[in-house]
Amino acid sequence: MSTIARVETFVVSQKLRHPFHFSQWGFDHRAVCLVRVTADDGRYGWGEGYGPADVVRAGVEFFAPLILGGDGLRTGALWQQMHARGHDFARRGVLLAALSAIDVALWDLKGKILGVPVHMLLGGKRSDAVSVYATGMYFDDEPNLTARLATEAAGYVAQGFHAVKMKVGLGVEADAVNVRAVRAAIGPAVKLMIDSNHAFSLREALDLVRRVEDCAITWFEEPLAPDDYEGYRELRRRSSIPIAAGECEYGVAGFHQLFGAQAVDIAQPDICACGGFTEGQRIAALARAHSVAVTPHCWGTGIGFAAGLHFLSTIDLLPGRLRLPESFLEMDRTENALRDELTQPRYPVIAGRVTVPDAPGLGVEVDLLRLADFSGPAK
Repeated sequence: MSTIARVETFVVSQKLRHPFHFSQWGFDHRAVCLVRVTADDGRYGWGEGYGPADVVRAGVEFFAPLILGGDGLRTGALWQQMHARGHDFARRGVLLAALSAIDVALWDLKGKILGVPVHMLLGGKRSDAVSVYATGMYFDDEPNLTARLATEAAGYVAQGFHAVKMKVGLGVEADAVNVRAVRAAIGPAVKLMIDSNHAFSLREALDLVRRVEDCAITWFEEPLAPDDYEGYRELRRRSSIPIAAGECEYGVAGFHQLFGAQAVDIAQPDICACGGFTEGQRIAALARAHSVAVTPHCWGTGIGFAAGLHFLSTIDLLPGRLRLPESFLEMDRTENALRDELTQPRYPVIAGRVTVPDAPGLGVEVDLLRLADFSGPAK
């Protein structure tokens, strides 16, 4: 038995040198709530929650007393203990993201206690590396935004990415111009995804699909509001472009509703929000039963990225065949010192892929000296 002695939260933040925005709002800083779960022998695991950092921290503080004194190896039992206590409030949203942060930390701790990587605890990785795509091409006040997006996309290809994802949501006509410019800049062989962050009505989404369907779009992400299941179903039925969503979905029950509506071709759970590894495994199994592909959402520090690497490397790709279809993990490329300076290691992209860590736990560590630098108000 390895008894849980402490659950600590660290809200870290960074002021951006170059603010940017997408279809919903702008960013002039980043903030993330990290969690460290420490056992009585001094070993610890790291996690993070996806969502408003201060609210995630409050959620972690709500759950923490429920696991203190518990056995750090009993990840499933501890998850159920937390979820049962907060069930009326933790079905969706930030409270489930807080539970996710603790769960990720517990799996990291468990791997360190047993001396094995998280992917081994999840059943074993299917390959030594996973394909990644560069997320970027957000909006800013650049007078010639179209040219800037095209140049940025070409830069990711030069860095070794074989797939990129750009933002849309400025309006159908402007988006179509930008998509065509990016496609021309990266050439026909690189995969291109578009993401509106639920900016469109059904009619607008269909209009954009028809305008860019000849640009070989790999998927159209979050075209509609997250709860518009009927709209998603109709768009998917009428779209020639695969439909992706799920970063705003929570828990296996939420994904059951998404899959039951036949709303998506690709599910995008975020391990740091959907319920952690414990619930993520259930979501992956449910997706397999509905023949839906899984491509995790990931937008945080190196902790969240490592969690996505371990998770994606262990799920079965559909359909099963000798030469497996490609599945991607999101690799955010926007300005992020919380990822690049606070956590180690860095993850080089080689031929469009990133190696899955084999160190015990997640294989990621937080620089405790820099942790103090990033704690408190954004700098």
